[in-house]
Amino acid sequence: MFFTGQTFEALDAIDLGEYELCRFEDGALSRADLSNFEFSECTFVNCDLSMATLHRTSFHRVAFVNCKLMGLHFEACNTFSLEMQFEGCNLDFSSFFRLKLPGTTFKNCKMESVDFSESDFSKAVFDECTLSNAQFDQTRLERADFRTAHDFSIDPAQNMVAKAQFSKHNVAGLLRKYGVVIAD
Repeated sequence: MFFTGQTFEALDAIDLGEYELCRFEDGALSRADLSNFEFSECTFVNCDLSMATLHRTSFHRVAFVNCKLMGLHFEACNTFSLEMQFEGCNLDFSSFFRLKLPGTTFKNCKMESVDFSESDFSKAVFDECTLSNAQFDQTRLERADFRTAHDFSIDPAQNMVAKAQFSKHNVAGLLRKYGVVIAD
């Protein structure tokens, strides 16, 4: 099935198909099986997709706004032209393991224990994001913007951080593994 330019409100189930230029509002799709769905230039607003299955799901130029996206395994998605943006979302316990998503914007997101291991988030923006216990291991973060991010711990020896931006208020996140105490 193919849907274009439609708005879907308060869904608790969704038909398998291709969705282009669609808007999803107030959807309760936690634990939904979204395997093999295709979303292109769609927007999800105030939706709960927590613990949804994303096996071969396509997200091309998809925006998530004020969504609950806890425990999602984005690495299971179709990686061809994968492109997403996040604003005001809760992504706790989600995984982007080995994904290439340079230039992704995360704005005002809660991202506790998110796995960014072996992924490419070069030129990504983490604007006002909380990243407590997020895993960065062999992650490409060149030119990423962490100036307003909070609670992260990134080991520069284990990640590629050339020309990444940090503020004097959060630079301690680069030294946490050394047990260094930075006084105000």
